[in-house]
Amino acid sequence: MSAYTKRLVKKIISYSGIFFFLLAAGMLWWQLREYSLNDIAHAILDIPFINLMMASLACFAGYLVLSLYDCLALRYVGGHVSWWKWMLAGMLGFAISNNAGHAVVSGGAIRYRLYTRWRIRAGDIVKMLTFSGFTYFLGASAIVVIGYFLIPHSLFDNSVGLSVGLNAMFAFCLASLLAYFITTIIFDSKSIKIGKLRFQVPTTRTAVTQTVLGIGDSVLAGLVLYFCMIPFVDIPFTTFIGLFVIAQSTGVFSQVPGGIGVFESIFLVALPDSIDKANIFGALLAYRIIYYVLPLIGSGTLFLIYERWLRSRMKRWLNEAKEKIPAKIKQIKSLGKK
Repeated sequence: MSAYTKRLVKKIISYSGIFFFLLAAGMLWWQLREYSLNDIAHAILDIPFINLMMASLACFAGYLVLSLYDCLALRYVGGHVSWWKWMLAGMLGFAISNNAGHAVVSGGAIRYRLYTRWRIRAGDIVKMLTFSGFTYFLGASAIVVIGYFLIPHSLFDNSVGLSVGLNAMFAFCLASLLAYFITTIIFDSKSIKIGKLRFQVPTTRTAVTQTVLGIGDSVLAGLVLYFCMIPFVDIPFTTFIGLFVIAQSTGVFSQVPGGIGVFESIFLVALPDSIDKANIFGALLAYRIIYYVLPLIGSGTLFLIYERWLRSRMKRWLNEAKEKIPAKIKQIKSLGKK
């Protein structure tokens, strides 16, 4: 591939997010054209308080599970840090990447800052990010495969594009899962060199752990939206979670930060026209506030507290050093005179 072709491919990928965002924005407008902002605001306020509390608890549990991505990735590279460190890095990293998109760049930057400070090598951090990416992908792929058989395909009869996309996504996810597990069996205890880094092929047991962890993360994230949505629509959770992961995965592949617009569009198109779309959109907005905004504020606040504590400790060490160094110099000089 020539340098020009590489640059062209990179531009197409980078601008694809804008294209999908505009497409999703148009679909959102078409679905909500009959509703006012007041209708949507009332829909958010109509969500029962108990549902919002349950959604918040599911969100907290979900981010605890997300932090286990870092714990498992650290074990994969043989790194060791205190439990609160990998938990802080995991929660903050995912809170940032969930909102900003491009997880390797956004969430990876904060992890690099923290883990290098905790004496984890840069190469190992890259391995951790790659391993965590596979963990998410395995869990999402597993639910897409399961959800394919749970979701009534009649939901997508109104959109040929979504129906074709669903079948293609199922085939891709099933093939990816089989390829990953076959690789762990055939190349057990072997390593693969990519560039300057050598990646150890995970064991089949580790692959199962990754898949279960990824499924747990997606299910808990889905529960956040489910608790916000069930006051307005009667949908079995088994059907809902399959639809949720398909919408979430499509949002990730679209390269739109947080899947904004793409995620919502799939739900609005898939659910029957008889359902009040303003209520559904209000539930989707409540989900975004609980699952995206609140964790970013919470983990960001913890990070600022940690940074301030670290800075004050460094200042205290410097002051102690300034006091001890002159005393040591005088002691050395006095010994020299003797």
